[in-house]
Order: sequence, then C-alpha cells, then structure tokens
Amino acid sequence: MSRVPLVDPATTTGPVKEQLDQVRAAFGGVPSMFRAVAGSPAALQSMWAQFGALGTGTLGAAVGEQIAVAVANRNACEYCLAAHTALGRKAGVPREAMAAAQDGASDDPRTAAVLTFALRLVEERGHVSAADVQAVRDAGWSDEQVVEVVAHVALNLFTNYVNVALEVPVDFPTVPLRRAA
Repeated sequence: MSRVPLVDPATTTGPVKEQLDQVRAAFGGVPSMFRAVAGSPAALQSMWAQFGALGTGTLGAAVGEQIAVAVANRNACEYCLAAHTALGRKAGVPREAMAAAQDGASDDPRTAAVLTFALRLVEERGHVSAADVQAVRDAGWSDEQVVEVVAHVALNLFTNYVNVALEVPVDFPTVPLRRAA
C-alpha cells in the first residue's frame, strides 16, 4: 500500500488533471507512480516535463529505457524496473537485452559504454572521473549525449526514490531484481 494517497484522475481538476490526462494519453492509463506524485502539483509538473524533454533527446527511447532499467536495478526499485522493462520492450529492445541492461551490460559496445557510465554516476553520486566521461566519448557518443545520460540518471533517481520511499504499488508486469556483483 502506498505511503501517500494515490490521486484519482477522475476527481482531480486544474493543472493536475491536465497533466494526468496527458499521462493517460501517452500510457493508455495513469500509472500509480504519477498518481502518487500528483499529490504535489510541482513534483508532477517537474517529472512530466523531464519525461517529455528527454523523450525528444538524441539518445533514443531504446537507450533511455536501458539506462532506466540499469539505474532501477541498482537502486532496487521494483516499480521502475517493471515499468521501464515494459517500455523498453515497447521501444523494440529484445527481452535478453533488457535483462542484460539490469546489470549494466549490452552486446552493443556503444550501449555498454553508456550503461557503464550511468552506473558509475549512480555509484559515485555524480563524482565520476574525466576518464569515465572520455570512455563514453571514445565509444562514439557526443558531449550532448553525455549530458543527456546524466539527465536520464537524475530523472531515474527521482522516480526510483519516489517509488521506493513511498512504496508505490507496481502496476506493470513484475521483473525480478538482480543483485549487483
């Protein structure tokens, strides 16, 4: 049971209703995470705007979802792991690739470099080295994309913390967490 009330999209009004209507249009329903965050109109606005902005970024949905799965697994966020695994599959990422992303791995060297960097950001709380940044560049990613990786990690930390701290009920098909080596 959630530690905060889940806002009912059918009874809300104003800007919260407008944003939850946008969420419904994007997802075909309003996932519990958004209903939990909607208790703070400012937090909902921030989260939804970040999703929208990063959705237009240059990394692409497949890489973004693999980053989300790696970060969720590292933070033991069952909600985000389930949601982003489903979204990754919808973005065309094979099941095996999504499972590998949980461990920060990929058969694609470019994606593997991004996942390694994303997990370094999480593990080191942002205090990565110049060599860590250079490794992503050396794998063929631009500086713009390096910044986007940081933005994806930051958004996923926010959503992980919301879901873990507030015990938001998972409303996507569950995926088993993997323990970091």
